[in-house]
Amino acid sequence: MTGPTGIYSVMNASSGAPPAEPRDSSAAGVAFVMELGAALHRFGTPADRLEATMGAVARQLSLEAQILSTPTSVMAGFGPLAQQQTFLVRVEPGEVNLEKLADLDRVAGEVGRGELAVPDGVGQVRDISARPARYPDALAVLAFALLSAGVAVFFAGGWYEIAVSGAIGLVIGFLSLAFRRSVAGSRVFELVAAFAAAAMAHGAVAAGMPVSPRIALLAGLIALLPGLTLTLAITELATRNLVSGTARLTAAATVFLEITFGVALGEMVMTRLVGGAAGAAAAAAPLPAWAEPCALAVVVPAIMVGFAAHPRQLAAIAVACAAAFYSARLGTELLTPELGAALGGFALAAGSNAYARLADRPAMVPLVPGLLLLVPGSMGLRSLSSLLQRDVVSGIDTAFAMMLVAVALVAGLLMANASIRPHRDL
Repeated sequence: MTGPTGIYSVMNASSGAPPAEPRDSSAAGVAFVMELGAALHRFGTPADRLEATMGAVARQLSLEAQILSTPTSVMAGFGPLAQQQTFLVRVEPGEVNLEKLADLDRVAGEVGRGELAVPDGVGQVRDISARPARYPDALAVLAFALLSAGVAVFFAGGWYEIAVSGAIGLVIGFLSLAFRRSVAGSRVFELVAAFAAAAMAHGAVAAGMPVSPRIALLAGLIALLPGLTLTLAITELATRNLVSGTARLTAAATVFLEITFGVALGEMVMTRLVGGAAGAAAAAAPLPAWAEPCALAVVVPAIMVGFAAHPRQLAAIAVACAAAFYSARLGTELLTPELGAALGGFALAAGSNAYARLADRPAMVPLVPGLLLLVPGSMGLRSLSSLLQRDVVSGIDTAFAMMLVAVALVAGLLMANASIRPHRDL
């Protein structure tokens, strides 16, 4: 079978024998389905959508398939049970790339409808996967800074918090370029970035700036907090993808712990070097009413760059982010934070599904950026920080509130999916 070296027949993998070809003329179809699944997985597709997409393409190619996705692999058995062949792809989880996901969805649709030959579809999937990043490194680093500065406004920060959190985001952007180029570096990136963020926030206070270090720190770290991973994990558990959901939930908890340890280490080192952070409880001066819409206008392009979306997707992403943010704000003011998250999730998912119907594009394009404004990642960091300071009651209370918000958000997403079907799996 032609395909990437990561695709193996499970029956032959342990013996070192070469990959076995399917026993019928469907070899090209099997190769396409596995190539497509590996690419979708690599660019951030959750398990429920990945399995549904692969299954739909297999049916269109007249293939009988049983598919299983985990956070590090995709496995599929093709053919009747008595003659089934099983193939496995080992995949390293990658960053969400919305442009490539949209292009992969287009190729899958063309192959499934017979508009594109299956071997040509395999080639296009490989070309899309190998395509270089759309945005230059400098713009990606700037996106970190703009995202952190804009989120500081949402956290009720003032001008000093905006400046410090933006500087933290800029440093984290540079660290991302330096550490994520190697496997070893990527495994300590969150810890080192959290250490740098805590040191900068503490140092700003020690230098006499009237800044709230908690707001500056949370906003500066917003791109690293695994709130999106946590939400996807609960979604996968709710959709009965138990293996993937459990693994993703564990991964989110691990990242939370790494970030918390890095923050604690940074604060301890800075306390030893420059002393305690006097004035740490300084209240931020209130910003004018126009600051929040301006912050949203800054955050949306930063999110677009961070998720590698095509510039023509900016309008859909902007509408989705605004709908999610203001729906959640309205729900929180009228009801509770948990119901506000549910209302925001419902509005976001319903709008994304309507976009998928009208524009014939994946619903994930506006959905994922909008989720970033709703996920409770900052609450998880506050919870672990409280526990680290031996404030057990506050830590447990915040952790429980975080889980309630995450569950409410997922409930809103699932209700929207049941109400408005997008007629596509991505």
